[in-house]
Amino acid sequence: MFLFSLVLNIGSSYKRRVFAYYGTLRKGKRVTVGLVIMWRTLSTCLTRQIGSFGWCRPSRQSVSALKYSQNPPGHCTTMDLSAMRKKYKGDEECFEESQLVSLDPIKQFENWFDQATKCPEIGEPNAMCIATASKDGHPSARMVLLKGYSNEGFRFFTNYLSRKSSELESNPFASLVFYWEPLNRQIRIEGSVERIPFQTCSDYFHSRPKSSQIGAAVSLQSQPIPNRDYLRQKNEELTEKYKDTDVPMPDYWGGYVVKPYVIEFWQGQTNRLHDRIVFTKLKDGETKLGEFQHEAEGGWVYQRLCP
Repeated sequence: MFLFSLVLNIGSSYKRRVFAYYGTLRKGKRVTVGLVIMWRTLSTCLTRQIGSFGWCRPSRQSVSALKYSQNPPGHCTTMDLSAMRKKYKGDEECFEESQLVSLDPIKQFENWFDQATKCPEIGEPNAMCIATASKDGHPSARMVLLKGYSNEGFRFFTNYLSRKSSELESNPFASLVFYWEPLNRQIRIEGSVERIPFQTCSDYFHSRPKSSQIGAAVSLQSQPIPNRDYLRQKNEELTEKYKDTDVPMPDYWGGYVVKPYVIEFWQGQTNRLHDRIVFTKLKDGETKLGEFQHEAEGGWVYQRLCP
């Protein structure tokens, strides 16, 4: 009955074909062939129906997991995603405190990051989401690339004219998230933010491919422009200008370091009892441990959180 209720929203020509096959099935003729044809017809109809909304062709898994309903003109199409879920790890593969390679969270990060770099299914293990907020608390987030880390913090480079930089200048705090789906792991970091010294930024800038240096000089990030041809023209102009010379680093380009005071290691479990072990940096003069907290290294403490 679910299949036929699904077909009601599909074009009448398709409905006639489906019901014709259904009639053949009821007469007991060519049952196996009829089922195959009926299924293919339903799949084709559903795919075309979804395609009419401008979406990409869905996979078999997504078609079976999603429920679509077409609203009257002028209204958005609603999508029920409640059936979308996947299996993570089993309890036998849980992440226990005894499996921490170090009680220094930077070294623990290094261990997980190293595993992510060696996973062939992860294209950019250093891709991270950075969330910032304006002075009045309006948040924004985007993906950037981690370009280094140490006990001091996590480094990335950007344009000082960008929205993220504007927010960091007025509210110098950020949150980072690394999500490595094939490993069912994520790392969440919170910290204060400072600019990276000019010389360090310059050294990194001139280590980049020349086309990337020119691209950074062309882009006044987050500023409105008339069209893409504007960027093409500026890029051609600077490519010619710096054809035989070095590209100077723009004064509106540089980097930041996120100095962490919270680092959380998360590993997914199929039963949703995910593992969460969070390290927190003690404030100056703070010595008393909270409930269920354990002393770590370098002024950190750690504890397990409910998922």
